Amino acid sequence: MKIDTFDPAALSDAFGIDMSTIDLPGVVGLGAGWGRVRPGGSSEPHQHDEIEMFVIVAGTGEIVVDGARHPVGPGTVVKFDPFETHVIDNTGESDVLFVTYYWRELQHAAEVATRAGRRRFAERPVFVFSTPPTPNGDLHLGHLSGPYLGADAFVRFQRMNGVRAWHLTGSDDHQSYVVARAAQDHSTPERVAAHYGEEIARTLELMDIRPDQFTVTSTEDGYRAGLRDFFAALESSGRVARRELPALFDEKSGRYLYEVDVSGVCPSCAAGTNGNICEECGEPNIAADLGQARSRHSDGVRAGGLSRHTLALHEFGESVARHHALGRVPARLRELAQRVFARPSFELPLTHPAQWGVSPDGSDDQVIWVWPEMSYGFLHGIAQLGARVGEQWQAHKPEQDWKIVHFFGYDNSFYHAILYPVLYQLAFPDWQPDIDYHVNEFYLLEDQKFSTSRRHAVWGKDLLCPETVDAVRFYLSRTRPEGERTNFVRQAYRTTVREVLIEGWQGWLDDLGRRLNARYGGVVPDAGTWTPEHTAFYAQLGRRLAAVTGHLGQDGFSLRAATGELEGIVADARAFAAREAVLADGSEWQSESRTAMALELAAARLLSRVATPVMPRFAGRLAALLGESEPVWPATVELVPAGSQLDLTGQVFFVAEPPPASSEAAPDPLPWLADVVRATLGLPADAAVADRTLSELGASSLQAVTVQYQILERLDLDIPMTELLSGRSIAALGRDLAQEVAR
Repeated sequence: MKIDTFDPAALSDAFGIDMSTIDLPGVVGLGAGWGRVRPGGSSEPHQHDEIEMFVIVAGTGEIVVDGARHPVGPGTVVKFDPFETHVIDNTGESDVLFVTYYWRELQHAAEVATRAGRRRFAERPVFVFSTPPTPNGDLHLGHLSGPYLGADAFVRFQRMNGVRAWHLTGSDDHQSYVVARAAQDHSTPERVAAHYGEEIARTLELMDIRPDQFTVTSTEDGYRAGLRDFFAALESSGRVARRELPALFDEKSGRYLYEVDVSGVCPSCAAGTNGNICEECGEPNIAADLGQARSRHSDGVRAGGLSRHTLALHEFGESVARHHALGRVPARLRELAQRVFARPSFELPLTHPAQWGVSPDGSDDQVIWVWPEMSYGFLHGIAQLGARVGEQWQAHKPEQDWKIVHFFGYDNSFYHAILYPVLYQLAFPDWQPDIDYHVNEFYLLEDQKFSTSRRHAVWGKDLLCPETVDAVRFYLSRTRPEGERTNFVRQAYRTTVREVLIEGWQGWLDDLGRRLNARYGGVVPDAGTWTPEHTAFYAQLGRRLAAVTGHLGQDGFSLRAATGELEGIVADARAFAAREAVLADGSEWQSESRTAMALELAAARLLSRVATPVMPRFAGRLAALLGESEPVWPATVELVPAGSQLDLTGQVFFVAEPPPASSEAAPDPLPWLADVVRATLGLPADAAVADRTLSELGASSLQAVTVQYQILERLDLDIPMTELLSGRSIAALGRDLAQEVAR
């Protein structure tokens, strides 16, 4: 007999509370301990592979499991499954005492780890955000390969598993980059944001990405008032206040410099960077700490001081680490947080002198920096979505049961995974946001960064149309920059579409259909006798299903890995068909041949289901040909019902390039351009314009912007204003446009 009693002197700190070990001599595989949580205290959120059980001995509190809160008191017994993130809070006035027991059941842990609905995803609203794009240009493949395709596929998979998931994004109108584009185009931020916001929405539609909420921050009703209230809550916390900090100014004009207006050497990694964030190492700067700083306006800078609303971010290292223990936070982000909080101090300005944006109450000389603004924008989007779907979600009252999932590029990591949790803690002290983070690296074009300003890009509209969208989604998923930078090469894209999708997938399905027609009159046979090879192939399909389920799930989401499994299904099926073909026409083995055909059709059925998140059009068409209807994620590999009449032959699922436009759809740009110039400048229909420049014709800056937008609309060519006003005649400009269209 062994008796153990609670001894306060034996307690030591563990998981943020007081713990001690209970010795269980002779008991193998079972651990035990005492725990004490003082009034107002709570344990650190954590998860592990053991099964754990709490027995509450004294006191009252709450157990929090993956965002759900449960009251506990003396006599309460709580059992935790492996990998459930759990916290014990003391909400009473006396100590909470409990006994914990824990043990390993490896098979059960493996089953829990692969469960599609883990972490209560099927029980709570899931809000999936792709970083709102900056409307200073259209979306190129570098943009599309990252947050937008990732969030779309994630939501499609979750919905197939019965989860209430929504994709939210918008137009991040108040970025300083919109102001820079407006200056370049001799336009206004309002016009630039409105124009490119519409272009971005159109490109997402072409990509078959249809967000459930698209927030336009500069025009959304109630947005400004809500943002000001959110910022006022930050000020009321006492941790955000106006303080003078070092700042940079243009040497000639005295203009305040930040973000796109200033560049230099990152103080953390010594890479070249713009102000406020380094794309290479992900760390923030305050512009004044840049090495070799240069103004975009005159090259020269002068240092000074300026009062701005400021947050002492370095004081929140422990709270950010606690937040990172709640959800999915890749090691890359936790390592970034370690570097940021290794600084002895970091005072972060939250407002900047500017005219474009939303001013805090009582601060007309500055606007709320657009990155802190975005943290409110997410909550505003949830509220707007709720109003449409019949939910009472409110931006100023975030709910503990909300599950938030963020998709973003690594250069936005500091804002999403470090700054926003701190702002939420200050504005809503009682809310512990449960957030998962999915981050991608840069997608390169011919080994260089995509660049809107250098026109080094393949725009979404260059490749996207109903005939190509599945091929584009497949290739971007296959080469998505997850964990490291990857590269888009147009010839490699064409080769992949031809060899993998057209000759591989489409060729297999066509051949399968021809064999079904020739041997069974297009009627699906019932499976007959199974050989060990049949059983092995069926098991292999099951392993593919399990793998792609894991790669699209909330813990191990990876479009690259999932796409690899899709390719594997087809490769396995083609190899299986080749092995079985030698007996297909043998009279002695017809029962076995029926089974082989049934299994190959099962592979096609499996592909039609599991390809849906990545390639929804292809998957939908294939499912319809197989007699499927509503896409539901399969639990097992299923045979196509025997007796079904199918025809898979002659189907064209994939093309690499948009079909060539007819001559009527793409007229010679010179007469069209001349007509646009005449109409925009109010000139007579027969006015001679070919040999004259826009300046010679008396075009104002706004009229030049109109011509620029018309070129973008008609020819999908984004011509910088400097080129439009470069002194070329309308005829010369038309010839250059014709050459661009022909490329």
